[in-house]
Order: sequence, then C-alpha cells, then structure tokens
Amino acid sequence: MSGLFPGASVDDAAIEEIDRRSRLMVAATPVLDEMAGELEGTGFAVILADRNARIVDLRYGERHLQPKLEKVGTVEGRRFLEETTGTNSIATAFELRRGLAVRGDEHYIEALKKFSCYGQPVANPVTRRIEGVLDITCLSEDDSPLLAPFVIRSANQIGERLLEESRQSEQRIFNSFQDAALRARTRPVIAIGDDILLANTAAVQILEPADHALLRALAVEAPMDREITRDVQLSTGRLLAASVLRVPASGAALFIFESGPTARSTPLSPVPMAPIGAMLITGEPGTGRTAAARAAAEDSSIWFDASQVADVGGRAWSEQVRSRLAEPGCVILEAVDLLPAPLARRTAEDLRSARARVIVTSVPIGELPPEHAVLVSHCTERIELAPLRHRRPEIPRLVNEMLADLGAATQVRFTPAALEALAGQQWAGNLRELHTAVRAAVDVRSVGDITVGDLPEQWRGRVTRQLTSLEQAERDAIVKTLKDVGGNKKAAAHQLGISRTTLYRAIRTYGIVTMPPRQSDV
Repeated sequence: MSGLFPGASVDDAAIEEIDRRSRLMVAATPVLDEMAGELEGTGFAVILADRNARIVDLRYGERHLQPKLEKVGTVEGRRFLEETTGTNSIATAFELRRGLAVRGDEHYIEALKKFSCYGQPVANPVTRRIEGVLDITCLSEDDSPLLAPFVIRSANQIGERLLEESRQSEQRIFNSFQDAALRARTRPVIAIGDDILLANTAAVQILEPADHALLRALAVEAPMDREITRDVQLSTGRLLAASVLRVPASGAALFIFESGPTARSTPLSPVPMAPIGAMLITGEPGTGRTAAARAAAEDSSIWFDASQVADVGGRAWSEQVRSRLAEPGCVILEAVDLLPAPLARRTAEDLRSARARVIVTSVPIGELPPEHAVLVSHCTERIELAPLRHRRPEIPRLVNEMLADLGAATQVRFTPAALEALAGQQWAGNLRELHTAVRAAVDVRSVGDITVGDLPEQWRGRVTRQLTSLEQAERDAIVKTLKDVGGNKKAAAHQLGISRTTLYRAIRTYGIVTMPPRQSDV
C-alpha cells in the first residue's frame, strides 16, 4: 500500500539533520557509552532513534559491522518507518509501541534479512510519550536471547535519566522565569512549555485560558538562538509587544510583555479601505474573501457572483456587469476564477474602461488560468488572505469571535486543550471549516467548558504537532503536487525532485490524506 517492495533499497531515504543537544541525546549518551563499553569486541551495534524514528546515534562493538549496516541505509539522520523500511525493530516498535525482536527472514526488506535486531521504546516517565527506540542489531548468526533483557534494561535507564533531566529542565524554566520576573518588575512574564505554565501576577491579570494555545503556537515559531520581539494580540483583543526567548534545553519559551494600547478586536478578514480603482482580494476558499470584500465595499455596492452565470446565462451576466462598470459606484465581482474562459476575456476588456470602483475576489493568482490571470492583472491593489493553517496563533481569538457571532460567548468557552486541538488541524476549508467546527461543538455543549471530547471526531482525531513555517510550506507543496498529478505518488515524487521513500515519509510525518491514483495511473 505504501509502494514498498521487498527488493527496495533503504538507502534511498533522505538523510536529515539531527540535534545532538536534544533531551533524548543528553539522557541517552551516558547509557550508550556504557553499552558500547560492554559490547566492545563483539559483533553487535547499538542504535538509538528519536521520536521521529530518525537514527541519532550508532555504536559498533566491532568495526567490520559498520559497512554492512551502512550498505542497507543504517546511518545517522535516516528515518526508519515501516512504509519506507518495512518490518524491523525500530519501525515496528514505533507502530506497536512496545518492544520486540525481528530476526532474519522476519524482515520485509530482503537486504535486512541477514540481520537480527531487538528494539525497545524509550518512554518519558513524566509524559508517557515515546521519546525514541533503543535497538541492538547483529548478523543473524550472532543472535542471542540475552540481547532482549539487555536492551530493555538500557532503555529503562535512559527513561530514568529522562525523568531526572525533566526535573532539571523544569528547574531551568523556573530559574529563567524568576530572573525575568525580577528584571521585568511589574510587566507580565510568562514561561510556557509542553507541560508547564508559569505566570507572574501581572500576567495572570491579562491572560485568559484561550491565550495558552496562542502562546504555545508562538513558541514553536521562536528561533532557538536569539530573542525576538513581536506583537501579540490576546483573546480579549488587547495588543501587546512581547520579547520571546527560548529557554535552553527545555522546550519552553519565555514571554516578557511590554505595556501597550488596548486594541479593538480585529475582524476575521481585516482589509483597509481602497481608493477608487480596482482591488483584488485573493485567497483559498473559506479564507474570508466575501467578508473582506464587504469590509472594503460601499453601502450601495452592486454584487455579481460568477457562480450565478449558469443560472442567468453568460450573455445576460456579462451585459449586466458591463452596464454597471460603465457607471460611477462600487461593483463587486466575486469568484471570477469560476467564469468560463470567453466570459473572463470579455470581463477583462470591460474592466479597462470601467468608471466604477471595482472589487474582485478569486483564488490565489498562481492557480488562475491565463484568461483569468489577465482579468485580475487590471487590479491596481491586491490583498492576499492567508490560509488558516498559516494563522494558527490567531485561532483562539477567531474562535472567541465566532462564539460571539453565534451568541454563545457568555455561555461556553473552549478549554486550552480544545483550542490546541483545533490549532493542530490543517483546515482545508479555512475559516468556513473552523466556523462549522465551532458551531458543531456549541450544539453539543451549550453551557460550560467545551473540551476535546466535545469536538466532532474529524477535528480531534487528526491532530498534528505545531509545524514551523518551513515545515508548513513543505507540506503545502506536497499537497498541491499530489493534487496536480491526481494522487500518483511516483509522478509527485518526480515533480518534487525527491525519492518516493522521502515522499512517503513526508506524507506520514505531516498527516497528509492522499487520494487513490486515477485508474490510468495504476
């Protein structure tokens, strides 16, 4: 199903950068050193993979084993997932979330059948999440039943060190928070991590539960090596400047707020008023193009929707548009990307001599056919509405505004966990889909706290981790390419300039739902 066959080469997968300062590496290094010492002079290799199934450390009892493992793709930075490497003690341990041995012919990939391997997940005792997998590999003829208890003991030792490291990490977060709070005096200070939130009195007074998800999303985007300053709009509508700094080796971020003016709640699609002329508002379906056009339009505006052409007829629609464009006033042309090509050409000609102020809405320019691209080229002002997946920090505020629109703002509230679940979705339908999710949750619980369990299943079952801007851009490119080639993964990989195994890894990592290929592609 993944396009993998027994004769495939694991060596095709991309090699990724690894973080040797991660909490897993810090906790595991002394244990790996001890294991390497005990196995010195033997035909065994110790392999550590992180939570992304990416190999981050390799130790060899005898060097003759190294080229044999490298030949089958076992090198630092390479991911071992079942859909790219088949059945083995790293990939399958992640799938089953328990320890197991995979010996000889039990491997799926032919090249791996000469090895036996024992894998044991390394669990974080605090969060219970799997932080990685510890593995011992050898040639099949060197297999020994003693390897299983050995790898289990060592994985437990790494878990114990993770617990100690977690306590030290919490102490680093607390110390950083204390230092910042003393420096900031009366300013709001917040430290936030995966499982911790610290706030001084000034911060408690301005923070709402909905702001927790906002700050976690902003923390993901904060650079690791320097402090940045950015504007933060809280769920109450208040706009504040904040210094954001990562706390080293903790996964947490520190926010120090400056006092700022109280900002009015920003509309879902903020748009400045446009001068006389033509304005283009672009965005994916559901990003609020109609609301943006309404915000920029005049009270007496005349609206024309390209989706109505089939009902009124192309000639009648074109004549009405031409007549209105020739007169002073404001004309809105909605969804011009839906116009038939001949009608798009005629409308473009009418725009050249228009006396009215015109507002045009469409999908992003890069998705327009040539005739429609010519039409929108007559617009002197352009506003691009970002998709909701690029606006994750705004989701708590948007949810509160939607609750107000539904008349439920005083009866219910979304818990921080529910807001973080919403922030983890990809929102193919953008604001429209988010509004549907909020309305459905309010229908389930009309009073009190809306939890993750109150969300419809499709918006709580496919939660992804917070993606960085670069990761989101990579995901968008893969989704678009798969759509362009009709779901054909081989063609998509070729068009993207990557191997199929790299594409399969990205599909799994980013939670991309793929369509079956067209019959002609099979």
